[in-house]
Amino acid sequence: MKLKTFLYGLFLALPLFLASCGDDDLKNANSVSAGKVTLTRDRTIGVEIIYSDSARVKAKGYAPILDKITPSNGGAYQEMIKGVKIDFYNPQGTIDGNLVCDYAIRKDTELKTEFRKNVVVKNSKGDTFSSQELIWDESKKIFYSTQTVDILSVNGDFTRAKDFKAPQDFSTYEMGPGTGEINSKGTL
Repeated sequence: MKLKTFLYGLFLALPLFLASCGDDDLKNANSVSAGKVTLTRDRTIGVEIIYSDSARVKAKGYAPILDKITPSNGGAYQEMIKGVKIDFYNPQGTIDGNLVCDYAIRKDTELKTEFRKNVVVKNSKGDTFSSQELIWDESKKIFYSTQTVDILSVNGDFTRAKDFKAPQDFSTYEMGPGTGEINSKGTL
């Protein structure tokens, strides 16, 4: 009796299964797969990067993980998912500043590197710049950001503003309207 009930149920369900399978599903699968982009990812662990100009070392960087990603449609980039630490060197070859962050991405065709998440830069004067994003434009040799940037100078002055721009050595900088505190050591 149980076998007869099972076969009867199978006989009724079979047309439903066959009706749910159609050519449209296969056509949709092909159109979805035609639009996909293939990525090639090469991972390197413990990378030291040296940036030089005219045979003089200007910066050395260290990234725990460097992924070089090449999409099938072009536009290769390098991603440092565990952040980066960079030491900047003066003409005498000594360290006079540094940059640390929790994430970075370098876009090869644009010659730009985006430093993100807890970005902190110290310049040769000892001033500290911090933001959630700084972008280095290699061709213009500047750092900039549209995000909020905090600056703590060696003398204790504090500035917070957006629309930040500075040369590579952070010797000077420009900012949009912002707020700040001046540390006054005497009478005005």
